[in-house]
Amino acid sequence: MNSNGVIGVFDSGVGGLTVVKALSQRLSQEDICYVADEAHVPYGDRSPDEIRRFALGITRFLIEQGAKIVVMGCNMSSAVALGPARRLFPDTPMVGVIEAGVRAAVRASDDCRFGVLATTGTVNTGAYTREILRLCPDAIVCEQPCPRFVPIVESGMCDSEEAESAAREYLAPLLAQRCRTIILGCTHYPFLASTIARVVTSDIIMIDPAEETATEVADILHKCGALATEKNEGWHRYFVTASPERFTTVGERFLGKAITEVEEIQWGRDLGEVEWLEKTVEQTTKSAL
Repeated sequence: MNSNGVIGVFDSGVGGLTVVKALSQRLSQEDICYVADEAHVPYGDRSPDEIRRFALGITRFLIEQGAKIVVMGCNMSSAVALGPARRLFPDTPMVGVIEAGVRAAVRASDDCRFGVLATTGTVNTGAYTREILRLCPDAIVCEQPCPRFVPIVESGMCDSEEAESAAREYLAPLLAQRCRTIILGCTHYPFLASTIARVVTSDIIMIDPAEETATEVADILHKCGALATEKNEGWHRYFVTASPERFTTVGERFLGKAITEVEEIQWGRDLGEVEWLEKTVEQTTKSAL
């Protein structure tokens, strides 16, 4: 692994910037390439095969950009594409936000009652429940789909009345089941953390998988001797598949700093050929059976 390589991160939109922010705080000297697949946001409404095609195409693109490690900063991609990506690109370490988030939640909980706020697609995979039960077999897990959250975040309306109304609606079933440890199971959702905090009691523990993901990336790079050796702050480069102006506006608001290196890329031209992606998905899916 080349210590001069970049950390590659991707998501369907601005949500993965929570991972970028955590990585920047934990590994300020590292260069980061981020891909926002705004052309297909939200992934939670798409089929697993579609998401695998998107995730594998973006992963290959990031490796071509010099990624020494790839972070799936998207829960849906982590649920359905992490395994295929690891098989297809065995020489590049891959990190997913679900595994990291669950580890943090299990450490934080004292009663093994977990609530998960996630997209409908992620909830339907059952990935969080499986991972939690793997680490905590006696756990009680309540997964709640939150279809309004991603559009609210992508529209920059995190502090709106609509956001608070949605938060109350989605949290009610979890609180009714006395879930005290709640995982923000979509990387868009930490942008709603202050709104969510207003509708829960102070004893509720909210888990942001981005922090644990950054720690895991740091551990892998350290073990591989691939941490950047430069003492200066690393650079960040952003690629979007649609709406670069909106991405920049919303992204700057969330990161609290200017975003200058934004390049629009296109599927079929910059991000893999459809035929290659379809064959790849078929091969990796069959190999998992």
